[in-house]
Amino acid sequence: MKRTIAIVGMLLAFLTAGAQHMADLEKVVSATQKESGMQHGVLSVCVYNVTKGREIYNYNSHVSLTPGSVNKLFTTGVGFARMGSDFRFTTRLCMRGEVDREGVLHGNVYIIGGGDPLLGSYRYRQTSPDSVFDGWYKALKKKGVKRIDGRICYITNVFDDQPLHDTWQWGDVGNYYGAGVSGLNFHENMYFVYFHPGSKLGFPASSVRTVPKNIGIVGKSEVTTGPEGSGDNVVIYGSPTSTERVYRGTVPLGKNEFRVRGAMPNPAQRCADMFASYLRTQGVSVPSSAIQVYSQPDSLRAVLDYHSSDYYTIAQYTNLTSNNVYAESIFKYLGYMRYGKGSYSNGAKAVADWFREKRLETGGVKVVDGSGLSRLNRVTTNFLCRYLSVVSHEAFAPDFIRSLAVAGESGTAKNMLPGLPSGIKVHVKTGTMEGVKAYAGYVDAANGDRLAFAIICNGYDCSSSVVADKMNKVLYRIASLY
Repeated sequence: MKRTIAIVGMLLAFLTAGAQHMADLEKVVSATQKESGMQHGVLSVCVYNVTKGREIYNYNSHVSLTPGSVNKLFTTGVGFARMGSDFRFTTRLCMRGEVDREGVLHGNVYIIGGGDPLLGSYRYRQTSPDSVFDGWYKALKKKGVKRIDGRICYITNVFDDQPLHDTWQWGDVGNYYGAGVSGLNFHENMYFVYFHPGSKLGFPASSVRTVPKNIGIVGKSEVTTGPEGSGDNVVIYGSPTSTERVYRGTVPLGKNEFRVRGAMPNPAQRCADMFASYLRTQGVSVPSSAIQVYSQPDSLRAVLDYHSSDYYTIAQYTNLTSNNVYAESIFKYLGYMRYGKGSYSNGAKAVADWFREKRLETGGVKVVDGSGLSRLNRVTTNFLCRYLSVVSHEAFAPDFIRSLAVAGESGTAKNMLPGLPSGIKVHVKTGTMEGVKAYAGYVDAANGDRLAFAIICNGYDCSSSVVADKMNKVLYRIASLY
């Protein structure tokens, strides 16, 4: 009898503590909506206990809002479902024509893009332009090629010829995060421009060089010198097909060379041109300039199939650093796999198809791109939690969850939620645009349950850092529910 009373007492204490934690969460959310800078905005919060299979908290959870980069959860999750963790993008090197006794290829070399977002990336030694080109050069050498009397041709038709979504903003598309994607991506479709700041605050800053070299950028600098330690405040303007760029904003005082990232014009052309130049440095003559070919000719002979890193690595980097080029490459490739052509519309249909297969009701949801850069994307926190709950029960769930940043430890969440109690881990994707801040992911609670959560704020009047502090308080309470 005494044991029964003790058990009942413990259960009542647990339930009372749980109710108090839920009341504390409600208090924090309600207070946050009323705080300065938030009165004209909309805050939405939803929490699911995916272990027990039920919603445990909601606030404005059926309001349709702009998610920003939280949209990448749909792209990478459906990517895991359709491609699998071990999938690799393939770029093919082929040739057409005969190689004579002197090693002259009487024909062309073809680079056939497969949508690989890592091709020529500066982030890894094995994907750098020189590493990639050296492998291609050696493959041609094995075929006996010492000179090419034709051209380096490139084919990008795995994707359409629309690198940018129609609704992306002009102020984004000249910058690295608005670079868009091609069937033949290269160097993450971006370049570096280095600035010399002026000697005093407000003095002009000059652009001095670009990397990669010789990509034809014609830059006009209207950049001035900002306070020491003020960071990169440069906005780059320019279309995806033009080599003209205008630089505006500030770079910090006191830096000898300050690096800014911009969107590379026509990365597929840059790839082919730079490969031709590399071959010349190795003594392989290529007399003509590189050109685009719009359909694959007959009688091609394979030289080399170049494979990317595995999908898990790409998805993890996409989520950890919120890389838009990686996300859009996955998104368009999903469209290619499903409908035979990589495009924004086909990518959107491919994602929606998976939602339907999983019987996810999509009221208030609209996915138009893979990165979240478009302000036409709409989602509810209720849908995000239902989606994350479904994903958590899929075979690929462990890899998907591991691909997310961990609060206080990694990626875009490295500085989030310091001082979390031991035994709690928060896996999170963040999203930030002007007037948009969003968090979504999973909490591994202290009692062993897994929670799916989503917090989105749109239309706030305070700064991004201030609203982040407010949302961190909400997320801290969610993480402490159990």
